[in-house]
Amino acid sequence: MAVPSKLLKPVSLTKVASRYLIHQDSLPKLPVPELRQTCQRYLAVLEPLVSDEELEHTRTLVADFMVPGGVGERLQKGLERRARKMDNWLSDWWLQSAYLEFRMPVVVYSSPGVVLPRAEFQDRQGQMSGTLPVEYMVGKPLCMNQYYQILSSCRIPGPKRDMVVNHSLGKAPPTHVTVVHNYQFFVLDVYNSDGTPLTVDQIYMQLEKIWNSSLQTNKEPIGILTSQHRNTWGKAYANLIKDKTNKESVRAIQKSIFIVCLDAPMPRASDEMYRSRVAVQMLHGGGSRWNSGNRWFDKTLQFIIGEDGSCGLIYEHAPAEGPPIMSLVDHVVEYTKKSEMVRSPMIPLPMPQKLRFNITPETKKDIEKAKLVQDLEMKVIVFSHFGKNVPKSYKMSPDAFIQIALQLAYFRMYHVCCSTYESASLRMFRLGRTDTIRSTSMDSLRFAQAMDDPTKTSVEKVALLQKAVNAHRVYTDMAIRGQAIDRHLLGLKLQAIEDLTSMPEIFMDTSYAVALHYSLSTSQVSAKTDCVMCYGPVVPDGYGVCYNSMQEHINFSVSAFNSCAETNAAKLARGLEEALLDMRALLEQTPKAKL
Repeated sequence: MAVPSKLLKPVSLTKVASRYLIHQDSLPKLPVPELRQTCQRYLAVLEPLVSDEELEHTRTLVADFMVPGGVGERLQKGLERRARKMDNWLSDWWLQSAYLEFRMPVVVYSSPGVVLPRAEFQDRQGQMSGTLPVEYMVGKPLCMNQYYQILSSCRIPGPKRDMVVNHSLGKAPPTHVTVVHNYQFFVLDVYNSDGTPLTVDQIYMQLEKIWNSSLQTNKEPIGILTSQHRNTWGKAYANLIKDKTNKESVRAIQKSIFIVCLDAPMPRASDEMYRSRVAVQMLHGGGSRWNSGNRWFDKTLQFIIGEDGSCGLIYEHAPAEGPPIMSLVDHVVEYTKKSEMVRSPMIPLPMPQKLRFNITPETKKDIEKAKLVQDLEMKVIVFSHFGKNVPKSYKMSPDAFIQIALQLAYFRMYHVCCSTYESASLRMFRLGRTDTIRSTSMDSLRFAQAMDDPTKTSVEKVALLQKAVNAHRVYTDMAIRGQAIDRHLLGLKLQAIEDLTSMPEIFMDTSYAVALHYSLSTSQVSAKTDCVMCYGPVVPDGYGVCYNSMQEHINFSVSAFNSCAETNAAKLARGLEEALLDMRALLEQTPKAKL
């Protein structure tokens, strides 16, 4: 994957679009799967998750839903009409329902963080270019639209629904970044008056000016307001921007290309705990005592650099998925390895503008209410025993292998399987976002049950493992081709709401709630850089698991809520390591497994 070598070029999206998004028109539209196919696959997904009685009840509801001329057929036709009229029948619905109407805080509940190796980032800039090579997956070109939503964009809170504004769409795109240090925000222009980008030395000098003029640590952590429940923040935001100075300062932050957060030192951690501590710092700043006020969580992209060399980023999820962010990370990290040949102009630069905030008693009260309570347990591990190399040597998909190991680890902890979400990219289609890979299957359950069963031979266990891995691979292929069930079912439900018809019973059924209660929310977010993405669970009694599988090791992040007595991120992480090692041992001791 690649991103513009000119990371900060102030180029209008409309200009870029004509040259670099031409291939968009040639991309196929997202299909609407056949109704019967989705219903049958839905019942198969439920089989390992619900009781026989519940499944039988759901079969009846599904049969009623599929009756010729019935409600399902009517909603399907409505979806197909929508698909004919729109570039993508799902994308706007998904943006609204998954993100902008989601009212929990973006912090932990939505925005992922990225942990980079210590002191990986330096401030360095590329040469001007608007190029963005088209990416491919299984030989098919991918939609590049998300790349153009990352820079100069920001989420804006509303009382009941948020919006995203992309300032690169204007005729005069922004030419500044926001820098925040000790809760104090600054505008840093990254272009000279003649349009040339600042050199590394110039940026360094400007950052030094910002640092030296913001050493006071007694400022109000205004940024912590953005960590609140969205309705609460929406009200506080309306109060905040009543003041003209505040409104101008907020607008400067929203318009900036991205934010650079210069963090105060965090509590020291052992080498073993260091990555986990940094993951927490990237996700939420470590709490109100530390750096949570040193953020503007509505901003799409925030690079974070700590005094102790910790570094990474956090991004607001509404405009883009993980892969474009990781491509940008790869680009930045690679670029920092090059030496800059440009000489700095001798002309001194003006002091970066400090953004002022007038803190009213009401806003001060809002800040007090927003003080973050730490409820997240985060465990980041480097599984050093093997990486993609081992599954590949047995002709198995590395991603499927890891997912089945996760199923085994969960089953060993709880003696049941659970609804599992793994994101699948729909970027083969115009404006495609994601669908769900359902990692839990009857095949994964049978393998998990058999793995520790002394009555089963290793040959039988390997056969069940191969079957489970293959089932995952088949579901993945189905999902990336737009034939998975989850977004289709969501579309049918939203079509019913749009048509003002009564909600079909299939969506009011307990089984549907069970299917959507993702106790394991997982994602493979690959990068060339030796890093890992992290995020919180999506349900109170669940886990968030993200991984980046390298050739000879795998980086994992596992999260859970401390307030849930039943979950334990460190225990699941250990269980995952054991499951991976046990699966390798099983393959090694079974001679025919290599075939």
